[in-house]
Order: sequence, then structure tokens, then C-alpha cells
Amino acid sequence: MSEVITHSAPESKHQTLQEAYAEPDNFLEIDVCNPETQGVGGKKFTTYEVKVRTNLPVFELKESSVHRRYSDFEWLRQELEKHSKILVPALPGKAWKRQLPWVSADKGLLDPEFIEDRRKGLEDFINKVANHPLARNQKCIHIFLQKQEIDRGYTPGEMRH
Repeated sequence: MSEVITHSAPESKHQTLQEAYAEPDNFLEIDVCNPETQGVGGKKFTTYEVKVRTNLPVFELKESSVHRRYSDFEWLRQELEKHSKILVPALPGKAWKRQLPWVSADKGLLDPEFIEDRRKGLEDFINKVANHPLARNQKCIHIFLQKQEIDRGYTPGEMRH
């Protein structure tokens, strides 16, 4: 005796416009933007604004904006390598050749094209590490993303939420 088994497709629920454009349940958006050159003479450097928008409960602030130098990104990478269990991605290159004394500022570290390439690389780096589930709980990520000043003497560990 053979039975015929029929399956009917589940009824599809149509999504409302409000549901389609609502904030996702969990999101973390990080933009590295607005590069600004500061300092005088041979002591010039570029800072980048790091903007965060999130609804993840582990973050103290739901929106924040801080300014960071390349060396601050280096600090974060070193802290994650020492204190987390993730493989930390590389930062964009250090650009040693652009720092040679005979290289003019507009062809060196202050070249707008170089600054934009570095900005994109830093944005890619911070989004990769901050969106990693093991890294996003590290105190150093929270200090880097949401504190105006980096406390380099902090006690490493995970955030409690």
C-alpha cells in the first residue's frame, strides 16, 4: 500500500513597511571618518573620528564619537593580541617610505590619497575586530570606541553587562 504525502508550503507573512525599515535586533555600526591633520612642522599627525551607533547591551553608550590617531589603533591591536583569544587582523601599513626626510609632506603622510586609503583600512580593521563576538566584550574595545581618553593603565578583561 502506498501513501501519498503532501506538504503545503507555510503561509508567508508579508512584512510591513515598519518592519522592513525598523532597526535590526542587534547592530553595531562603526565609521572612521573626518581625517584631520594637526600639529606643526615635523610634528604633524592625522586624527580620525570614530563614530559608533549600536543597540548591543554590552556597550555603555548607544552613540559615541571619539578622535583617534594611528598609534591608538596600534595600541588596540596590541591589547587584543595580548588579552583576547582571537586572531587579530593587520592594520594598514606604517608607510615608512613616506616618512623619509627628503619626502615632502604632500607626498608623505599628509598626502590626501594616503590619508583616505589609511582611513578605509582603519575602518575595515575596527569593524572586523569590534564585530567579532569574543573581541567585542574586551574592555580595550570599549575604551577605544567610547572613552574620550584612552586609559593605557586599565585592567584588561571582559565587560560585564
